[in-house]
Amino acid sequence: MRHVLVMSATGAVGLVAIFFVDLANLFYISLLGQQELAAAVGYASTIMFFSVTVNIGFTIAATAVTARAYGTRDSAAAHKNAAGSLVFITAFNFVLAAVFYALLDPMLDLLGATGETHDIALGFMQIVVPSIPLLGLGVCTSGLLRAKGDARRAMYVTLSSGLAAAIIDPLLIFGLDLGITGAALSVVIVRFIFVIVGFHGVWVVHRMLEWPGWTWLRRLVRPFLGIGVPAVLTAIANPVGNAYVTSVIAQFGDDAVAGWAIVGRVIPLAFAAVFSLSGSVGPILSQNYGAGQFERVNSTLRDALIFCVSYVFVMWAVLALAKSLVIAVFGATGNAAELIDFFCLFVAGSFVFTGTLFVANAAFNNLGYPVLSTVFNWGRATLGTIPFVHFGIAYGPTGVLAGWGLGSLVFGIAAVVVCFMVLRKLPERAAREGILAAEMPSVPTAQSPFSSGRAAGFVLGTGHVEARPPEKD
Repeated sequence: MRHVLVMSATGAVGLVAIFFVDLANLFYISLLGQQELAAAVGYASTIMFFSVTVNIGFTIAATAVTARAYGTRDSAAAHKNAAGSLVFITAFNFVLAAVFYALLDPMLDLLGATGETHDIALGFMQIVVPSIPLLGLGVCTSGLLRAKGDARRAMYVTLSSGLAAAIIDPLLIFGLDLGITGAALSVVIVRFIFVIVGFHGVWVVHRMLEWPGWTWLRRLVRPFLGIGVPAVLTAIANPVGNAYVTSVIAQFGDDAVAGWAIVGRVIPLAFAAVFSLSGSVGPILSQNYGAGQFERVNSTLRDALIFCVSYVFVMWAVLALAKSLVIAVFGATGNAAELIDFFCLFVAGSFVFTGTLFVANAAFNNLGYPVLSTVFNWGRATLGTIPFVHFGIAYGPTGVLAGWGLGSLVFGIAAVVVCFMVLRKLPERAAREGILAAEMPSVPTAQSPFSSGRAAGFVLGTGHVEARPPEKD
């Protein structure tokens, strides 16, 4: 439980910092007093959230292949896997940025942005989208530090972006009178800082990057994509579902979209510990799976679920008490204020089931069943969103929000049930992969099955890696 708490708490602080950049932008823009500007940032953030979640998906793969190699005491393999993961993520993000830039106009149309709000959002995105590769590098370096077990420095990587945003945002928006253009430029500058701090931890402090060579990259691509593609498909389910909700709420006007945008910024701050569970618990699962410590895998999942439920109930109470303050801080009125009030009092409680889904996803992605996480997340984003939201339209914006919250219940419970079924079969699967159960939590010798190369071969998908004596970190 201590390990779960430390990794989740530091991961939560890091996620708060990432999403604080969006929140700071929205807060400072709201001070300009134009509802169209706040709505434009809301549309833009819906699109940018897609890029964030995609990079979180690939970071899950980078963390898994690196942490499993550390679990087998093969640091050289771990360092090559880490460097190879950065290569793959960078290449993908250049493609993603190019596609996004070309499709910005139709994507905003699809979300329901019109008139001046559409034009403002387009200008904002044209500045921010080219910096997507920087976002990917920063998120990945934070994940690699968690794979190493350095939760503190992983937190520093993402925390640096939030601190930088707190300083740079008001300087550009108000000090230089750049308005929403300043908010966009701030995002780009903050991402540069994000990458610098990340590489300091990964390279300067831990020296955990080693150029793998083209042969190693070819061998790594299969296990990386085997985890990464389902994880990305899993990750993008949430922004796709949110995009649908945004398009529905847009029918009720810019003030409703602004309220939804504010709720969208409050959620990752209030429930950052829940969002961090997949990325924080994943390395614990991967390392113990690679070392054959199956009982620790089971206890990690149980402790993560206990932590999730306890945290959500506490935060739900805090939001219910602070709802008037949130409305006042953002100067929300009309539909915007009504949405915020309804979310804090009722919908926030649904994150119990969202959190259990995240915990199950961590198990599926890191224990060899990534397709299951894809199935459950897309089920939540489609069958758990569209019918409920469609039914809620008749009751106005709050009805839409209620439908969005209720949809998580079925899929959250079902994912946990399937997760524990998977855990029962884990020793049998691991034996097929060449990973044997550990009899005691001692450091394995060079002759033990954990350092024999079979487990490391599983990480790389090669079937064999030369055995090395255990290394001390």
